[in-house]
Amino acid sequence: MVNKDQIAGVARQVKGSVKQATGKATGNRQTQAEGMADKVAGKVQKAYGDVKDKVKKAL
Repeated sequence: MVNKDQIAGVARQVKGSVKQATGKATGNRQTQAEGMADKVAGKVQKAYGDVKDKVKKAL
């Protein structure tokens, strides 16, 4: 079962990838950096959801 943190994390990674690609295509370094930050934040959030899920299954 997937929890909401895992879903939100993946969604944020996708949003970050799109934003990063848009920034790269337009030459906007700020948008590109924001996209990279969103991707990292999404990975962290998904990892948190993964850990939460494992703990729930262990109990």
